[in-house]
Amino acid sequence: MSQADGMHINPQRAKQLADNIGHVTRKITAANKAGRNIRLIAVSKLKPATDILALHQPPASHSHFGENYSQELHEKAAILPRSIKWHFIGALQTNKCKALTEQIPNLFCVSSVDAVKKANALEKGRAALAEKDQNAERLGRLRVLVQVNTSGEESKSGVEPDNTTALCKHIREECPHLQLAGLMTIGAIARSQATTADVENEDFIALRQTRDKLAKELGMKEEELELSMGMSSDFEGAIQHGSDEVRVGTTIFGERPSKEDAKAKASAEKAEA
Repeated sequence: MSQADGMHINPQRAKQLADNIGHVTRKITAANKAGRNIRLIAVSKLKPATDILALHQPPASHSHFGENYSQELHEKAAILPRSIKWHFIGALQTNKCKALTEQIPNLFCVSSVDAVKKANALEKGRAALAEKDQNAERLGRLRVLVQVNTSGEESKSGVEPDNTTALCKHIREECPHLQLAGLMTIGAIARSQATTADVENEDFIALRQTRDKLAKELGMKEEELELSMGMSSDFEGAIQHGSDEVRVGTTIFGERPSKEDAKAKASAEKAEA
């Protein structure tokens, strides 16, 4: 019996989560006028593994989950089913890249690559995993998104739009175990909060323009490079701007506790178990 088999899921909580993600999915469908395939990442940072398992099981049967902290992702991936497709979407430390890609076989994508050193470390980890994993061919290349700082804020991670091509070329030419899947941005909070069907988001426009320019410079089709933009407050507007992937957390899981409170709760639950 796996550790996930022994987890207790509160039926009322499971129903609420299923209802919430169903509501988000319907909103995505309504905003998706072009009928494209939109990937929904349920951002589960600081939420218990039981919440993730509840959504991964029927009736929701959701597969894509996003985590912001490497240690938390390691802990959850170790006890939850391998059928989950993990996305690392947080600020990425170079010294944690290799372990992340080497130790989590079902890591689907790293969405916050903003430096050559980080790409190289991810490449080393994925290469090491492929060497020791008997199912290396089935694993395929690890998807990565280059994070672009579209808002120009010093507090935001990401490469400047004009420096995007150089990093993307490096990934394509020097990292054979990685797949350049597209670009990601977080953008300015104020612009996010102001985004509506009638108010355009400058960060979304900037990312799309950066992608279109990148595709020409790399000799790729625009649709070969996905756009990952949009969160709980603005995902509908992001889809209207051409986003292929949205990251939704609080709308699905509710407000998050502080990191300290989440750790304390997790420790208490382990002690009770």
